[in-house]
Amino acid sequence: MVSSFEFPALRVLRLLLVGFLTTLCSEIQIAYGQGYDLGSASQEVLESGDTTPTVAPAIVEKSKGEKSKGWWEKMSLGGYAQVRYGVVTDAGDGAPPQLLGDRGIGDVDSFTLRRARLKIQGDVAPHLGIYIQPDFGVAPPGGSESTATYFAQIRDWYGDVYVDEDKVHRFRVGQSKIPYGFENMQSSSNRAPMDRSDPINISVAPNERDLGVIYYWTPTDKQEMFHDLQNARYKGSGNFGVVGLGIFNGQGGSLLDLNSVPHAVARVTWPWEVWAGQVCEVSVQGLCGELVVDGTKIRPLGTGPETIPEGTYQNGGADGIWEKRLAGTFVWYPMDLGFQSEWHVGEAPGLSDDQTRVLSRAFYGGYAMAMYAIETEQHGTWIPYCRWSQLHGGYSTQKNAPYGNSFELSSGIEWQAFKELELSLEYSLVDRVNTQAINQPGALSYQYFDGSVLRLQCQLNY
Repeated sequence: MVSSFEFPALRVLRLLLVGFLTTLCSEIQIAYGQGYDLGSASQEVLESGDTTPTVAPAIVEKSKGEKSKGWWEKMSLGGYAQVRYGVVTDAGDGAPPQLLGDRGIGDVDSFTLRRARLKIQGDVAPHLGIYIQPDFGVAPPGGSESTATYFAQIRDWYGDVYVDEDKVHRFRVGQSKIPYGFENMQSSSNRAPMDRSDPINISVAPNERDLGVIYYWTPTDKQEMFHDLQNARYKGSGNFGVVGLGIFNGQGGSLLDLNSVPHAVARVTWPWEVWAGQVCEVSVQGLCGELVVDGTKIRPLGTGPETIPEGTYQNGGADGIWEKRLAGTFVWYPMDLGFQSEWHVGEAPGLSDDQTRVLSRAFYGGYAMAMYAIETEQHGTWIPYCRWSQLHGGYSTQKNAPYGNSFELSSGIEWQAFKELELSLEYSLVDRVNTQAINQPGALSYQYFDGSVLRLQCQLNY
């Protein structure tokens, strides 16, 4: 009884072992361009009753060509992180310290994780490229700007649809940077100053990105030039086309649109080699649309009861307020000495002088920056810089679109110790509107922070 029971059990185990071995051999042969007909081999074992482990003899001839890669094998993974320490060296007598681009600046000096990015990108097909970039150093929605909690948020998620194989014509579909302003399009991993200047950055903030469709035209020789310039040494912005035309929501990246009228943007730029080893770029760009401004309660000019200004989303401004912007860019790439300047003018939402309503108001502003790249044989690359910026207008992407003046003078130095590590030191003199409302009786709703800030940053590239 025992022997008659064990024989079928052993036979089943042997059959399972044969199946496992033949499958394993199949995977090995496939990896080297061969394969087995496992179906017929298994059937022969069952019919013959032979339970001796056997390798299937039937070899299937595969294609002699190289095995094509799957789309997932064409993707690359990279990114960077920026760890900062900020010190307010002079808090002044006005509003609490604030820098719009750095939530780590406030009443308490502290370490912050300014950016924590992962980049997934690659051409998955001859006519399609994919770019995905989340950021894990984002302030929680609705939270305090000084909170130390970090959330993950989509920064970029788009596909480049190439009309031709040379990629001269392409459509960028999804959430991406809007082609307005060289500094806005320039990666924060390449830029010398720690943050973008207010005058240009507020044009397409928050995050310089939005959801839409953009057409780019880039001749092949300019594609190569943009590629060569996009590194930490030359501070390029990347390939955003010689011509860019698009439509997008208008509320900013990661925010739902609040009206049915899309924004439009157009940009023309031309980089050229002035002489051997020196590149210059000149651009002109413009955008327009109806922007819906978010509102919050304030005491107009510090008097009366709390109220939400008219013209905001919460008080009659759901259709949006007209904005139109025009900007010019000049970049002398820092092959050694570099210079960069952008200025723009137009009309955009801004809080009225009596602080009771938001309406379309005139603005102007821009920046000028000089830098110098010093390469050493054993101690990396050093880039000292100095940037001056000025804005007169409304912070239209902030709640209630506070209107006023902004001035900043920053100087610093970036040390590219090696490819994976960059250290920066920056000192800034600041006189700007603090965009966080003050609701104390008798106090102006928006006051000025007039002081100085010292910041240190460690950037890790991977």
